[in-house]
Amino acid sequence: MIDDDHARPVASTQDGTYPRPQLVRAHWVDLTGPWRFTFDDQDQGLRERWWLDWPASDAEIVVPYPPESPASGVGDTTYHHVAWYRRTLSAADRAATGHAPGDRLVLRFGAVDFRCHVWVDGHLVGTHEGGHTPFSFDVTDVLDGDENVVVVRTEDDPHDVSQPRGKQDWREQPHVIWYHRTSGIWQPVWLESVPAVGIDSVHWTVAPDTATVTAELRLTSAPVEPIPVRIALRHGDTHLAEASTTATGADVTAVLTVPALTNGQAYEELLWSPEHPHLVDALIDVGDDRASSYVGLRTAHVARGRFLLNDRPYSVRSVLNQGYWPQSHLAAPSADALRAEAQLIKDLGFNATRVHQKFEDPRFLYWTDRLGLLVWGEAPASFTYSTLSVERTVNEWLAIVHRDFSHPSIVTWVPLNESWGVQHIARVPRMQHYARALVDLTKALDPTRPVVSNDGWEQVDTDIVAIHDYASDPAVVGPRYRDRTAIDAMVAGIGPAGRQLVLSGDVEDAPVMLTEFGGISYDVDAVDDAWGYSAATSPADFADRLGGLLDAVHASEVLAGFCYTQLADTLQETNGLVTADRVPKLPVEQLRAIITGTPRQG
Repeated sequence: MIDDDHARPVASTQDGTYPRPQLVRAHWVDLTGPWRFTFDDQDQGLRERWWLDWPASDAEIVVPYPPESPASGVGDTTYHHVAWYRRTLSAADRAATGHAPGDRLVLRFGAVDFRCHVWVDGHLVGTHEGGHTPFSFDVTDVLDGDENVVVVRTEDDPHDVSQPRGKQDWREQPHVIWYHRTSGIWQPVWLESVPAVGIDSVHWTVAPDTATVTAELRLTSAPVEPIPVRIALRHGDTHLAEASTTATGADVTAVLTVPALTNGQAYEELLWSPEHPHLVDALIDVGDDRASSYVGLRTAHVARGRFLLNDRPYSVRSVLNQGYWPQSHLAAPSADALRAEAQLIKDLGFNATRVHQKFEDPRFLYWTDRLGLLVWGEAPASFTYSTLSVERTVNEWLAIVHRDFSHPSIVTWVPLNESWGVQHIARVPRMQHYARALVDLTKALDPTRPVVSNDGWEQVDTDIVAIHDYASDPAVVGPRYRDRTAIDAMVAGIGPAGRQLVLSGDVEDAPVMLTEFGGISYDVDAVDDAWGYSAATSPADFADRLGGLLDAVHASEVLAGFCYTQLADTLQETNGLVTADRVPKLPVEQLRAIITGTPRQG
């Protein structure tokens, strides 16, 4: 049995600050905070070797907030394609990682938008492209002396529409549904020490029907000699399973049999759901490396017109979430803010959220795992179709499916939305091939979740028929979704947005969801150029409009779920249920009753 000690963190009850919550080590150093910073509008830093000779600038930025945001201390939203960052690592920083002779020091970044170069002590340790994906560099062999200098050059061209950019505006000022840009370092940076052969990642696959949990480990390198691998699963104080094997290469698979899952009358006590978000702790030893993880025992699939969670029909009540804050833009204001966001969504009566046009910070996914909130994992889109945009989108998508594979809260993948980046998919075959390929590629990597091929309309080979409908009159919305006959007529013809809903694929048994609707603007803060799909004039009017639409949706005999637009006001988009600062526009109890379909009084 694995010898656990108090030095090993318990992953399922961590405090939410560690940037990679599904592979936790006891020692790490947070490198966020003040860094030296300068823009490079003439793009001269490479020629002048700024990684060796920092320019005459004493400006600072607070990492990980993007320079466009007030929280960064810079707050400059004008066009800047290139920026440079500089920070000194001290001997105390290295010591705090628990670094020992023979170990490797790894510098990790949560996300840098869009492209970057990283130097340590004048040595280029690596480059990365992809504005939403994590990366790391082993810096052990380039460290020189007691203090070490990290320099990062970032590049983000706002006019390059082949970059996956989601809701980031290509114009200098936000307009309609697009927001201020988020460039440079915008997720945590940290340093940790790992053994020469350590755990790089872990994927958990759950099969309650066979009472097994499969762990797929990827190591930092192949061991020179075989090394032992031991994995244990625990739920609270109960030991559930353990497996031992030997690593001879960089990839290791271990299958753990969980006897408690063989009791057909009791196994559901272990299953994960929003109502009962049970997490099973995992202890992983590979050679000298000791890490903690967690598993959610649950299944998600579709059949007979329903979304099934743990083999039971589950009605999805979701909210569209832009993941944007006034002070920090796409970056989270703090780790605590991510917990508060997940808790707010649950308090409002939702059991799911669709983080829109953004790969969210993994620390948010930890809280959706722990608190119990389903998540639709959606890609940020490029704004054009080209060989380069396809390559960039696929590369980021692969990295995120890998990063988020084991979060039980993620139950559906959404690689495309509203034909963004494939604007002519209805009549251009290669765009259809691309959408279909994304579905197939996703399922090749992860066969455990349904995939929505193109949320909103013009879908190919989709597992869920996802419809966007911003009609504001309940008398219009209600009949469209009342019964199977009405919905089948839409699916076979033209959808509410004037586009075909399904281009190809068998969707006869696919569940139908109204995955964007509402968008009622109620501008309590008198925002200039306030925008929404319809507008309310008072709290009572807002409640009546919201309640009417939700009543029409709840009355449907067919819909397997819905996603209301949207959680929070975002700049000029004032169609949130709460303000930009997350203050509810109606009493929480009133909103919860409307969202859950509780009969209203009066």
